[in-house]
Amino acid sequence: RLRRRMASMPVVHAAAKCHRSFMDSLQSPIKAALWMGASITCFVVMSVAGRVATAELDVFQVMLIRSVIGFFMLMPLVHLAGGLRAMRTALPLQHLGRNVAHFAGQFAWLLALGMIPLAQLVAIEFTQPFWTALLAMLVLGERMTWRKVAALLFGIAGVLVIVRPGSGPIDPGHLVMLAGAVFFGVSVVMVKLLTRSDSVVKIIFWMLVIQTAIGLVPALIVWEAVPAEIWPALRVSAFTGTYSHYCMARALVHAEATVIMPMDFVRLPATALVGWAVYAEHLDVYTAAGALLILMGNVLTIRRGKSRPAAVESP
Repeated sequence: RLRRRMASMPVVHAAAKCHRSFMDSLQSPIKAALWMGASITCFVVMSVAGRVATAELDVFQVMLIRSVIGFFMLMPLVHLAGGLRAMRTALPLQHLGRNVAHFAGQFAWLLALGMIPLAQLVAIEFTQPFWTALLAMLVLGERMTWRKVAALLFGIAGVLVIVRPGSGPIDPGHLVMLAGAVFFGVSVVMVKLLTRSDSVVKIIFWMLVIQTAIGLVPALIVWEAVPAEIWPALRVSAFTGTYSHYCMARALVHAEATVIMPMDFVRLPATALVGWAVYAEHLDVYTAAGALLILMGNVLTIRRGKSRPAAVESP
């Protein structure tokens, strides 16, 4: 009897291992969806908080305050990652270049936030993957497939439908956000290089440090006393701006980019709904049609096959 029990032990262990593997595979998409839901919530809340803040303060001042508050909010993750010593990097110039581009994109995003409806802002922001693909071909030598070309054309067509050049004066906010999307694309290409050696926490850490240094002088030039009622919006903007990156990265740990990125499309209707509910912004047929074209272009890039998790950029 003892021999039979001992002989059955490997089978029991193998069965238990298979059960754990099955449960892990079952739970991973759920965990990914939860992290992605948290990321989308951060993005949507950040757009409202950012609009409240930039209505009262200069964009440079808002960006500086966001970076400083976000730095201290990131400290728990820095501690878990090994402390400040673990934040040392061998790529300071790459971090600097990436954050110059991201600073420009973030400035454009916050500036456009008060110029155009939220749905249009996010729709144009979704062109960022197309510029990333184009820049990755030029800088990283990545292959430009027919799907990437078609996606880029869909994105350009979507922007043209939203902006409608020739139908009247072009809204400067559209051009500002389009420039921001291009800068975010540059930033993503540089993030792809950085992730080969640096962790997500380290990249966010240096983002906050470098962008604080870049924005210090411009912010001091336009600095004014912050009204007490604006501080909650600044804190919320700092928290959501910092942890939207982290939540997205955690989602990509639990599932592939081909699973995660379609979830991000929920951000467009969610932001449009918030714009309607909070600011009484109506979604016109041109914005809806243009957003649909841009989303179709994103779907084309996702359907090109399973790949490594892609870097994602955001304000």
